Amino acid sequence: MPNIAFAGCAHIHVPGFINQLRPRKSFVVKRVWDHHAARGQQRAKELNAEFVEQLDLIANDPEIEGVVVCSETDRHQPLVEMLAAHGKHLFVEKPLGLRYDDAYAMAAAIEQAGVRFQTGYFMRGMPNVLMLKKLVDDGFFGKITRVRASNCHSGALGGWFDSKPTDPASDWRWMADVKQSGVGGFGDLGTHVLDLLLWFFGPVKTVTATIDMGTRRYEGCDETGEGMLLFESGIIATLAAGWDDIDNPVTFQISGTKGFASVIDGKLHLKQTDKHLNTVLSEPQPGQPHAFELWLDALEGKNVPLVGAREAAYRSSVMAALYEGARTHTWQTPKKG
Repeated sequence: MPNIAFAGCAHIHVPGFINQLRPRKSFVVKRVWDHHAARGQQRAKELNAEFVEQLDLIANDPEIEGVVVCSETDRHQPLVEMLAAHGKHLFVEKPLGLRYDDAYAMAAAIEQAGVRFQTGYFMRGMPNVLMLKKLVDDGFFGKITRVRASNCHSGALGGWFDSKPTDPASDWRWMADVKQSGVGGFGDLGTHVLDLLLWFFGPVKTVTATIDMGTRRYEGCDETGEGMLLFESGIIATLAAGWDDIDNPVTFQISGTKGFASVIDGKLHLKQTDKHLNTVLSEPQPGQPHAFELWLDALEGKNVPLVGAREAAYRSSVMAALYEGARTHTWQTPKKG
C-alpha cells in the first residue's frame, strides 16, 4: 500500500487530484505540507492526512514513496530538488519551471536521483489526440504543411482567479501573478497543446508570439495569445491559448499533401485523397487514464507512459522563448538542457 504526501496545495487542480485519489483505496496520503497553513490544513482534512509545518517530516519519512507537488510555480525548484534528493517519486504540476534554467536544474536533479516523474499533461491520453499521434507517425498526412492547436477557456471572463480571502484553499489568485506562476493565460493553457505539438513533431528551431492582457482583469498578467513555431523538421505550427474565450470548438488541425484532420466539438474529422476518405469519428479509439492516474499506476509498479522530466523542462524552455519573442517582437531559439 503506497504512502504518498502533498507538498504544496496551491494549484487549481488539487481538488481534482483529491477526487481521483478517493477511489484509490490502495493509496494512503500520510502527510500534507504547505507554506500557507490554513490552505494546507483544509486539504489535509479532506485527505484524512496529517498537516505538517516542516517539509523535512515528508522528505525524511521512509514510508512516503511519492510526493505530489502542487505549490506555486516559483516554489517548485527547492521542493523538487529536496524531495528528489530524498528519493521521493514526484508528480509536479505543470509547468515544471518558471523558465528554462530552473526547469533544467530540476530535470537534472530528478534524473540524478532516479525517481519516477510525471507532470500534468493529461491531453496526451485523450482519444482524439492518440489517434492524431498515430496518424502522424503512420504518415497519413504526407508532407505536413500546416498545423494549428488551440486551448482556451473563459477563466478570466468568469473571475476564476479572483482573490478569495475567506476561502484560502480555493484562492487561485497566484496563478494570475506572473512572478509566482511564470506565465499568464497564454502559458497556463498553452503549455498543454505545446506539449502535444512537441510530442508529435519533435524539437523546434525558432518561435515567436503575440500576447495580450485581454480584459486586464489581472494587473500585469496576460490573458490570451498566439504563438508561431518553426520545427527543426520544417513544419510550421500556430498555437492559440487564453482565458478570454466563451467557446473553443476547433482545437486541432493538421494539413498535409495527402491528408487533413481537424478536431471540432470533440469529433475527429478526417480526409485523405489517396483513399477517398472523408469521415467523422466521434470516438476514434480508447483513451488513456489521466496523467495523475498514470503516476499512481506507476507507483503500483505498472508499466505506463509518463512524461520525462527533461521533456517537461524543454516545454518550459520553449514557452519562455515564446514569451521572450512576444516581449521583443523577435524570433527566439529555445534553450536546450
